[in-house]
Amino acid sequence: MTIGEAFNASVTYYDDWIRKALPGYEDMFAAALDALPFGQDDRLSVLDLGAGTGLFSHQVGTRFPQATFVLCDVAEKMLDIARERFRVHGTQFEYVVKDYRDIEGEGAYDLVISSMSIHHLSDNEKKVLFGRVFRILRQPGVFVNVDQIRGGTPYLEQLYWTWWLAKIRHAGASEDQIRAGVERRHAYDKDAYLEDQLAWLKDAGFETVDCVYKNYSLGVFFAMKGLPENAAGTDSP
Repeated sequence: MTIGEAFNASVTYYDDWIRKALPGYEDMFAAALDALPFGQDDRLSVLDLGAGTGLFSHQVGTRFPQATFVLCDVAEKMLDIARERFRVHGTQFEYVVKDYRDIEGEGAYDLVISSMSIHHLSDNEKKVLFGRVFRILRQPGVFVNVDQIRGGTPYLEQLYWTWWLAKIRHAGASEDQIRAGVERRHAYDKDAYLEDQLAWLKDAGFETVDCVYKNYSLGVFFAMKGLPENAAGTDSP
């Protein structure tokens, strides 16, 4: 089964599952939004990689209602859910069934976002993708990736795994949902170390790079190309 087929098979329960599968869901995405250096009324052009059912785009669109979006995913049934979610917004949202490893272009977007998807790529594919994201961004431009983090030692990796299982059970995930989630993780996940992901973003050309939120195995990676006009005037502590 391809990864697209695996996620197409989860469409009936994915939105409910992902909120349970990501401990600290609200805080994590709040941190992602709060890091963005844009004004609420800015007419941003946004690319969502591995957009799935459009949950991250929905949050960005709520914060920046003038933004336009391109949602890219290999799982067409997931994008069908996103189409229904954003149906009333008309042409503000565009949908592309495509492997985002093949994205091309220069200076096309103000913001590239991704949520719980890039960890499916190999380390080398991540490096290549980060370079492509850098090129496709305008300047200033921002890349925000909400994703998994591999534990730096066997102890930490086991700690992260035990913590995750306990949290999702406490959140009310069914054993069938947990079993399917574990199977997908074993089959498709290729988590990378925190330090490596930050280094690859810097190597891609991003000047400002950080993990602005971390909760055990979950993190929000922030990378900025150039500086917004108001950055120089920001008061420092």
